[in-house]
Amino acid sequence: MAESVVDPTDPLARPRALPQAGIDDRALLEVVDFTSDLIRLDTTNRGAGRGHERPAAEYVAERLADAGLEPVLLEKARGRANVVARVPGTDPTADALLLHGHLDVVPADPAEWTVHPFSGEVRDGVVWGRGAIDMKNMDAMLLAVVRAWSRTGVRPRRDVVLAFTADEEDSAEFGAAYLVDQHADLFEGCTEGLSEAGGFTVHADGGLRLYPVAAGERGTAWLRLTARGRAGHGSKINRENAVSRLAAAVHRIAEHRWPLRLTDTVRASLTALAELRGLTPPDLDDPGFDDAALDALLDRLGPVAAALVAPTVRNSANPTALDAGGKVNVIPGAARALVDGRVLPGGEAEFNATLDALTGPHVDWDYYHREIPLEAPVDTATFAVLREAIEHFDPGAHAVPYCMSGGTDAKHFARLGVLGYGFSPLRLPPGYDYAAMFHGVDERVPVDALHFGVRVLNRALLAL
Repeated sequence: MAESVVDPTDPLARPRALPQAGIDDRALLEVVDFTSDLIRLDTTNRGAGRGHERPAAEYVAERLADAGLEPVLLEKARGRANVVARVPGTDPTADALLLHGHLDVVPADPAEWTVHPFSGEVRDGVVWGRGAIDMKNMDAMLLAVVRAWSRTGVRPRRDVVLAFTADEEDSAEFGAAYLVDQHADLFEGCTEGLSEAGGFTVHADGGLRLYPVAAGERGTAWLRLTARGRAGHGSKINRENAVSRLAAAVHRIAEHRWPLRLTDTVRASLTALAELRGLTPPDLDDPGFDDAALDALLDRLGPVAAALVAPTVRNSANPTALDAGGKVNVIPGAARALVDGRVLPGGEAEFNATLDALTGPHVDWDYYHREIPLEAPVDTATFAVLREAIEHFDPGAHAVPYCMSGGTDAKHFARLGVLGYGFSPLRLPPGYDYAAMFHGVDERVPVDALHFGVRVLNRALLAL
């Protein structure tokens, strides 16, 4: 028996027939086991090159090889392993699809957790541990899907390239950036990609169930500030105090109110959310649509829906670290700070000019890590496929576009011409704070959410 889904090769998005294809019971068991096993492999990334993804990469490679694929392990430095494999499609003329997930995780202190963060324990229908959401769950779902294809003889229409990367939680120097710079041939033909932080349930006011699908990311702008001054004795008046100059600049940055800037993705998100609330979509090009008008609209959307949009309507810069002096009676000649900046698509020039003004004449700043903002179209058959797959398995829910406040490895693959979407689907119960799981304490994922994700991914990938 066949059913109708969107045909992504047709600009009019006419339906085509898709055979029902197999996520079997074994796939549902494997996705839980794989998530748990990957969590047990401690791949903590402590930054500055201190990470070790090799055990997880070998685990992934073994399971891909078991499915008849030919995974390649690649390292820029010892232990910083990546895995790439290609699943051949049935249409050799079709563009390839990239599916990528990172293997590293941020640090976790066991003393703060209810369950040990690297236990991978399954308790009361929930898998616990660092990476359960960010993002060993997605790694496990990808493994479960392609292994199910191998068992059931299913092949996707397009070539599917799988990339499991190192170092996403820092600069990606040993992961996606390295792959793009040194092994671009492995991604030949890839035009679109799917990865983390999209397709999860948001329970909004009034019983409205939303599934935000990421179609944009703010750019990364990590800054180093350096204030220069005149060193001297702490008892003397010093109008060239580097610490004071730095503190003043940091205060100005922290207090700055960045102007409203609505990208295409945010516009699409606001319009969709307004329509779901039964509101007349706002005229976002009206000169009168200012901060007050946006606040009024967000208030009508409700706090949960508004939270999807509010972090991405402007650039931002948050001071995060200070380093100055070392003795109470010595005025140092220099003081330094770090600032986490995030930049909207098209907002780079404004960001630079604003930082010049806020830091002033006595404080220098530069980028110590910088990545581009991204935006992918939402009025396409591809986005329609992602929406349909979610809504098929959760009738009555609504997939909507949104922009991520942070960033992913998609920034690096974009340099190869890959349009990136955040789509790691999970059906979550009310009260489950998905956002708090990222880098938070007691990170965990429901088993049912993993089962949902495998089914949705399978349907979407075969339709794409």
